[in-house]
Amino acid sequence: MSEKHKVKPASDESKFGQQVGEMAALKLKAQRHATQTVWSGLGMMGLVGWSVVIPTLLGTALGIWIDKHYPGSHSWTLALLAIGLGLGCFNAWHWVDKENREIHNEGDGHD
Repeated sequence: MSEKHKVKPASDESKFGQQVGEMAALKLKAQRHATQTVWSGLGMMGLVGWSVVIPTLLGTALGIWIDKHYPGSHSWTLALLAIGLGLGCFNAWHWVDKENREIHNEGDGHD
């Protein structure tokens, strides 16, 4: 028998079958829990986006107000914009990390 036609051991086939089965099960769970629409994906992106935009805009607005009423040598607008952006990015990261953990916990059989 040639090298190409050798039969693989059953253990290799069972490992491959098990991996395929696990991946299929994970995909089916993801499909069950998702609404499978483009609009829901855009909505989720919008939630993450607004979680960055709102603190950034609030920091900028507060900075403009402080610069107008208490002028100084430093720009409060720029400083508070950066702080708001940082807080917003942390907020978005926290949100996405939480969703990621929930997805992976469901994949481990914690239905």
